[in-house]
Amino acid sequence: MTTLSGITPSGRLTLGNHLGALRRFTDPEGFYFVANLHAMTTKHDPRRLAALTREFATLMLAAGTAPGTVFVQSDVNTHAQLAYLLECTSYVGELSRMIQYKEKGKGRPMTRASLFTYPCLMAADILLYGADRVPVGGDQSQHVELARDVAIRFNREYGETFVVPRLAKAAYATRVKDLADPTKKMSKSEADDAVGTIRLLDPPDVIRRQIMRAVTDSDNEVRHDEAAKPGITNLLDILAACTDGDPVQLATAYSSYGELKRDVADAVLAVLEPLQKEYARLTTDPGAINELLAQGRDRALEASLPRLRAAERAMGLAGSAP
Repeated sequence: MTTLSGITPSGRLTLGNHLGALRRFTDPEGFYFVANLHAMTTKHDPRRLAALTREFATLMLAAGTAPGTVFVQSDVNTHAQLAYLLECTSYVGELSRMIQYKEKGKGRPMTRASLFTYPCLMAADILLYGADRVPVGGDQSQHVELARDVAIRFNREYGETFVVPRLAKAAYATRVKDLADPTKKMSKSEADDAVGTIRLLDPPDVIRRQIMRAVTDSDNEVRHDEAAKPGITNLLDILAACTDGDPVQLATAYSSYGELKRDVADAVLAVLEPLQKEYARLTTDPGAINELLAQGRDRALEASLPRLRAAERAMGLAGSAP
Protein backbone atom coordinates (compact mmCIF):
# COMPACT_ATOMS: atom_id res chain seq x y z
CA MET A 1 0.00 0.00 0.00
CA THR A 2 1.49 3.34 -1.09
CA THR A 3 0.63 6.50 0.83
CA LEU A 4 0.97 9.90 -0.80
CA SER A 5 0.25 13.43 0.41
CA GLY A 6 1.26 16.96 -0.53
CA ILE A 7 0.79 20.41 0.99
CA THR A 8 0.62 23.62 -1.05
CA PRO A 9 2.81 26.48 0.28
CA SER A 10 0.08 29.10 0.06
CA GLY A 11 0.74 30.49 3.54
CA ARG A 12 2.39 29.62 6.86
CA LEU A 13 1.53 26.19 8.23
CA THR A 14 -0.98 26.07 11.08
CA LEU A 15 -1.84 23.87 14.03
CA GLY A 16 -4.54 22.26 11.92
CA ASN A 17 -1.99 21.34 9.24
CA HIS A 18 0.16 19.61 11.84
CA LEU A 19 -2.62 17.75 13.63
CA GLY A 20 -4.31 16.70 10.42
CA ALA A 21 -1.33 16.16 8.14
CA LEU A 22 2.32 16.52 9.17
CA ARG A 23 2.24 14.31 12.23
CA ARG A 24 0.42 11.65 10.19
CA PHE A 25 3.17 11.49 7.55
CA THR A 26 4.62 8.39 9.14
CA ASP A 27 4.79 5.77 6.38
CA PRO A 28 8.52 5.08 5.73
CA GLU A 29 7.55 3.91 2.24
CA GLY A 30 5.29 6.92 1.55
CA PHE A 31 5.80 10.00 -0.60
CA TYR A 32 5.27 13.42 1.02
CA PHE A 33 5.91 16.59 -0.92
CA VAL A 34 5.66 20.37 -0.94
CA ALA A 35 3.27 21.09 -3.82
CA ASN A 36 4.88 24.35 -4.91
CA LEU A 37 3.65 24.07 -8.51
CA HIS A 38 0.10 24.26 -7.20
CA ALA A 39 0.91 27.58 -5.53
CA MET A 40 1.44 29.18 -8.94
CA THR A 41 -2.17 28.94 -10.16
CA THR A 42 -2.89 32.43 -8.79
CA LYS A 43 -0.74 35.55 -8.45
CA HIS A 44 2.16 34.97 -6.09
CA ASP A 45 5.38 36.54 -4.81
CA PRO A 46 8.29 34.40 -6.09
CA ARG A 47 10.51 35.13 -3.08
CA ARG A 48 7.74 34.26 -0.62
CA LEU A 49 6.97 31.06 -2.53
CA ALA A 50 10.62 29.99 -2.37
CA ALA A 51 10.83 30.79 1.35
CA LEU A 52 7.60 28.97 2.19
CA THR A 53 8.63 25.95 0.12
CA ARG A 54 11.81 25.64 2.15
CA GLU A 55 9.96 26.24 5.43
CA PHE A 56 7.34 23.59 4.63
CA ALA A 57 9.92 20.98 3.67
CA THR A 58 11.92 21.64 6.83
CA LEU A 59 8.79 21.43 9.01
CA MET A 60 7.90 18.08 7.43
CA LEU A 61 11.34 16.78 8.36
CA ALA A 62 11.10 18.32 11.84
CA ALA A 63 7.77 16.58 12.36
CA GLY A 64 9.49 13.23 11.99
CA THR A 65 8.67 12.37 8.40
CA ALA A 66 11.16 9.69 7.35
CA PRO A 67 14.28 10.70 5.38
CA GLY A 68 13.88 9.87 1.72
CA THR A 69 10.12 10.41 1.75
CA VAL A 70 10.10 14.23 1.61
CA PHE A 71 10.63 16.16 -1.62
CA VAL A 72 9.73 19.35 -3.44
CA GLN A 73 7.28 18.86 -6.32
CA SER A 74 9.10 21.08 -8.82
CA ASP A 75 12.32 19.08 -8.30
CA VAL A 76 10.62 16.00 -9.80
CA ASN A 77 9.82 16.83 -13.42
CA THR A 78 7.67 13.74 -13.96
CA HIS A 79 4.80 15.57 -12.23
CA ALA A 80 4.51 18.29 -14.87
CA GLN A 81 5.15 15.86 -17.71
CA LEU A 82 2.38 13.47 -16.71
CA ALA A 83 0.04 16.38 -16.01
CA TYR A 84 0.08 17.29 -19.71
CA LEU A 85 -0.74 13.73 -20.73
CA LEU A 86 -3.67 13.77 -18.31
CA GLU A 87 -4.85 17.10 -19.73
CA CYS A 88 -5.10 15.19 -23.01
CA THR A 89 -7.30 12.67 -21.24
CA SER A 90 -9.56 15.05 -19.31
CA TYR A 91 -12.64 16.94 -20.45
CA VAL A 92 -13.37 20.66 -20.24
CA GLY A 93 -16.75 19.94 -18.67
CA GLU A 94 -15.38 18.02 -15.71
CA LEU A 95 -12.59 20.54 -15.08
CA SER A 96 -15.06 23.43 -15.16
CA ARG A 97 -17.01 21.77 -12.33
CA MET A 98 -14.05 21.68 -9.96
CA ILE A 99 -14.73 23.77 -6.88
CA GLN A 100 -11.43 25.69 -6.85
CA TYR A 101 -11.97 26.95 -10.39
CA LYS A 102 -15.61 27.82 -9.73
CA GLU A 103 -14.73 29.78 -6.58
CA LYS A 104 -11.49 31.48 -7.64
CA GLY A 105 -11.47 31.76 -11.41
CA LYS A 106 -14.66 31.16 -13.36
CA GLY A 107 -15.84 34.34 -15.05
CA ARG A 108 -13.06 36.44 -13.51
CA PRO A 109 -10.62 38.53 -15.57
CA MET A 110 -6.99 37.36 -15.85
CA THR A 111 -7.72 33.90 -14.48
CA ARG A 112 -4.66 31.76 -15.12
CA ALA A 113 -5.09 28.71 -17.33
CA SER A 114 -3.24 26.70 -14.70
CA LEU A 115 -6.09 27.23 -12.24
CA PHE A 116 -8.39 25.47 -14.70
CA THR A 117 -6.02 22.60 -15.48
CA TYR A 118 -4.30 22.09 -12.13
CA PRO A 119 -6.60 19.18 -11.15
CA CYS A 120 -4.72 17.28 -13.87
CA LEU A 121 -1.47 18.08 -12.07
CA MET A 122 -2.98 16.85 -8.83
CA ALA A 123 -4.09 13.68 -10.59
CA ALA A 124 -0.53 13.26 -11.88
CA ASP A 125 0.80 13.69 -8.32
CA ILE A 126 -1.36 10.77 -7.25
CA LEU A 127 -1.12 8.44 -10.25
CA LEU A 128 2.66 8.65 -10.71
CA TYR A 129 3.35 6.64 -7.57
CA GLY A 130 0.65 4.02 -7.79
CA ALA A 131 -0.86 5.48 -4.64
CA ASP A 132 -3.86 3.43 -3.58
CA ARG A 133 -4.57 5.50 -0.46
CA VAL A 134 -4.79 9.31 -0.56
CA PRO A 135 -5.58 10.92 2.83
CA VAL A 136 -7.14 14.34 2.24
CA GLY A 137 -9.63 16.67 3.85
CA GLY A 138 -13.12 17.19 2.51
CA ASP A 139 -12.14 20.23 0.44
CA GLN A 140 -9.82 18.08 -1.68
CA SER A 141 -11.93 14.94 -2.06
CA GLN A 142 -13.29 16.15 -5.41
CA HIS A 143 -9.77 16.10 -6.84
CA VAL A 144 -9.20 12.50 -5.77
CA GLU A 145 -12.49 11.58 -7.44
CA LEU A 146 -11.25 13.24 -10.65
CA ALA A 147 -7.98 11.30 -10.41
CA ARG A 148 -10.02 8.10 -10.12
CA ASP A 149 -12.13 9.02 -13.16
CA VAL A 150 -9.09 9.94 -15.24
CA ALA A 151 -7.25 6.73 -14.26
CA ILE A 152 -10.25 4.57 -15.16
CA ARG A 153 -10.68 6.38 -18.52
CA PHE A 154 -6.96 6.18 -19.33
CA ASN A 155 -6.83 2.46 -18.52
CA ARG A 156 -9.92 1.83 -20.65
CA GLU A 157 -8.75 3.81 -23.67
CA TYR A 158 -5.00 3.14 -23.66
CA GLY A 159 -4.50 -0.01 -21.62
CA GLU A 160 -3.91 -0.78 -17.96
CA THR A 161 -1.37 1.79 -16.75
CA PHE A 162 -2.51 3.35 -13.49
CA VAL A 163 -3.62 2.14 -10.08
CA VAL A 164 -7.09 3.56 -9.38
CA PRO A 165 -6.70 5.38 -6.03
CA ARG A 166 -9.16 5.41 -3.17
CA LEU A 167 -9.94 8.33 -0.91
CA ALA A 168 -8.91 7.93 2.73
CA LYS A 169 -10.97 10.29 4.85
CA ALA A 170 -8.76 12.33 7.17
CA ALA A 171 -9.37 12.31 10.90
CA TYR A 172 -11.40 14.97 12.70
CA ALA A 173 -8.21 16.76 13.75
CA THR A 174 -8.12 18.30 10.27
CA ARG A 175 -11.27 20.21 11.18
CA VAL A 176 -9.48 22.59 13.55
CA LYS A 177 -11.40 25.85 13.30
CA ASP A 178 -10.33 29.47 13.41
CA LEU A 179 -10.12 30.70 17.01
CA ALA A 180 -11.68 34.06 16.13
CA ASP A 181 -14.37 32.62 13.87
CA PRO A 182 -15.05 28.97 14.76
CA THR A 183 -17.49 28.60 11.89
CA LYS A 184 -14.59 28.37 9.41
CA LYS A 185 -11.48 26.22 9.14
CA MET A 186 -8.15 27.46 10.48
CA SER A 187 -6.40 28.25 7.21
CA LYS A 188 -2.77 28.76 6.25
CA SER A 189 -3.99 31.18 3.57
CA GLU A 190 -4.99 33.76 6.19
CA ALA A 191 -2.71 36.76 6.77
CA ASP A 192 0.35 36.00 8.88
CA ASP A 193 -1.02 38.18 11.69
CA ALA A 194 -4.55 36.72 11.68
CA VAL A 195 -5.69 36.59 15.31
CA GLY A 196 -7.59 33.31 15.00
CA THR A 197 -4.72 31.27 13.57
CA ILE A 198 -1.97 29.36 15.37
CA ARG A 199 1.14 29.10 13.19
CA LEU A 200 3.53 26.24 13.79
CA LEU A 201 6.46 28.59 14.29
CA ASP A 202 4.67 31.16 16.47
CA PRO A 203 6.45 31.81 19.80
CA PRO A 204 4.89 30.04 22.82
CA ASP A 205 3.64 33.29 24.37
CA VAL A 206 1.83 34.20 21.14
CA ILE A 207 0.24 30.76 20.94
CA ARG A 208 -0.96 30.94 24.53
CA ARG A 209 -2.35 34.43 24.02
CA GLN A 210 -4.23 33.39 20.87
CA ILE A 211 -5.88 30.50 22.69
CA MET A 212 -6.79 32.52 25.76
CA ARG A 213 -8.49 35.06 23.47
CA ALA A 214 -10.42 32.40 21.53
CA VAL A 215 -14.08 33.23 20.89
CA THR A 216 -16.52 31.30 23.09
CA ASP A 217 -20.01 32.32 24.26
CA SER A 218 -21.68 33.81 27.35
CA ASP A 219 -23.26 30.88 29.23
CA ASN A 220 -20.00 29.37 30.61
CA GLU A 221 -21.18 25.77 30.14
CA VAL A 222 -18.51 23.46 28.72
CA ARG A 223 -20.04 20.90 26.39
CA HIS A 224 -19.34 19.56 22.92
CA ASP A 225 -22.07 21.02 20.70
CA GLU A 226 -20.89 22.24 17.29
CA ALA A 227 -24.17 23.93 16.37
CA ALA A 228 -24.83 25.77 19.62
CA LYS A 229 -21.27 26.20 20.96
CA PRO A 230 -18.82 26.24 18.02
CA GLY A 231 -16.04 28.03 19.94
CA ILE A 232 -16.06 25.64 22.90
CA THR A 233 -16.42 22.65 20.58
CA ASN A 234 -13.37 23.80 18.62
CA LEU A 235 -11.31 24.08 21.81
CA LEU A 236 -12.40 20.61 22.90
CA ASP A 237 -11.55 19.18 19.48
CA ILE A 238 -8.08 20.74 19.64
CA LEU A 239 -7.52 19.38 23.14
CA ALA A 240 -8.69 15.93 22.06
CA ALA A 241 -6.42 15.95 19.01
CA CYS A 242 -3.40 16.97 21.10
CA THR A 243 -4.02 14.44 23.87
CA ASP A 244 -5.62 11.56 21.92
CA GLY A 245 -8.76 12.02 24.02
CA ASP A 246 -12.45 12.07 23.30
CA PRO A 247 -13.82 15.64 23.04
CA VAL A 248 -17.24 14.78 24.46
CA GLN A 249 -15.71 13.05 27.47
CA LEU A 250 -13.14 15.79 28.00
CA ALA A 251 -15.90 18.37 28.34
CA THR A 252 -17.15 16.78 31.55
CA ALA A 253 -13.91 17.68 33.35
CA TYR A 254 -14.39 21.46 33.06
CA SER A 255 -16.56 23.93 34.90
CA SER A 256 -15.15 27.14 33.37
CA TYR A 257 -13.96 28.38 30.01
CA GLY A 258 -10.76 29.80 31.46
CA GLU A 259 -9.73 26.41 32.83
CA LEU A 260 -10.41 24.77 29.47
CA LYS A 261 -8.41 27.39 27.58
CA ARG A 262 -5.42 27.00 29.90
CA ASP A 263 -5.37 23.24 29.37
CA VAL A 264 -5.75 23.65 25.61
CA ALA A 265 -2.80 26.06 25.56
CA ASP A 266 -0.68 23.64 27.60
CA ALA A 267 -1.61 20.74 25.30
CA VAL A 268 -0.88 22.68 22.12
CA LEU A 269 2.50 23.82 23.41
CA ALA A 270 3.37 20.27 24.45
CA VAL A 271 2.82 19.22 20.83
CA LEU A 272 4.49 22.19 19.13
CA GLU A 273 7.52 22.89 21.29
CA PRO A 274 9.38 19.68 20.25
CA LEU A 275 8.55 20.43 16.62
CA GLN A 276 9.91 23.97 16.93
CA LYS A 277 13.10 22.77 18.62
CA GLU A 278 13.77 20.23 15.87
CA TYR A 279 13.04 22.83 13.20
CA ALA A 280 15.55 25.20 14.82
CA ARG A 281 18.14 22.41 14.96
CA LEU A 282 17.67 21.51 11.29
CA THR A 283 17.94 25.09 10.09
CA THR A 284 21.42 25.40 11.58
CA ASP A 285 22.65 23.00 8.87
CA PRO A 286 21.17 23.96 5.47
CA GLY A 287 23.43 21.45 3.71
CA ALA A 288 21.91 18.58 5.67
CA ILE A 289 18.41 19.72 4.66
CA ASN A 290 19.53 19.88 1.03
CA GLU A 291 20.84 16.33 1.27
CA LEU A 292 17.60 15.01 2.78
CA LEU A 293 15.53 16.71 0.08
CA ALA A 294 17.87 15.35 -2.62
CA GLN A 295 17.29 11.84 -1.24
CA GLY A 296 13.56 12.38 -1.47
CA ARG A 297 13.85 13.81 -5.00
CA ASP A 298 15.94 10.90 -6.27
CA ARG A 299 13.64 8.32 -4.72
CA ALA A 300 10.56 10.06 -6.16
CA LEU A 301 12.11 10.18 -9.63
CA GLU A 302 13.08 6.52 -9.48
CA ALA A 303 9.56 5.56 -8.41
CA SER A 304 7.65 7.78 -10.83
CA LEU A 305 9.61 7.61 -14.08
CA PRO A 306 8.57 4.06 -15.09
CA ARG A 307 4.87 4.96 -14.86
CA LEU A 308 5.40 8.16 -16.86
CA ARG A 309 7.20 6.19 -19.57
CA ALA A 310 4.43 3.58 -19.58
CA ALA A 311 1.81 6.31 -20.03
CA GLU A 312 3.80 7.88 -22.87
CA ARG A 313 4.08 4.57 -24.70
CA ALA A 314 0.42 3.80 -24.13
CA MET A 315 -0.57 7.12 -25.72
CA GLY A 316 1.58 6.52 -28.79
CA LEU A 317 4.70 8.49 -27.94
CA ALA A 318 6.86 5.70 -29.30
CA GLY A 319 10.02 7.77 -29.26
CA SER A 320 9.93 8.32 -25.50
CA ALA A 321 13.04 7.32 -23.56
CA PRO A 322 13.03 3.85 -21.93
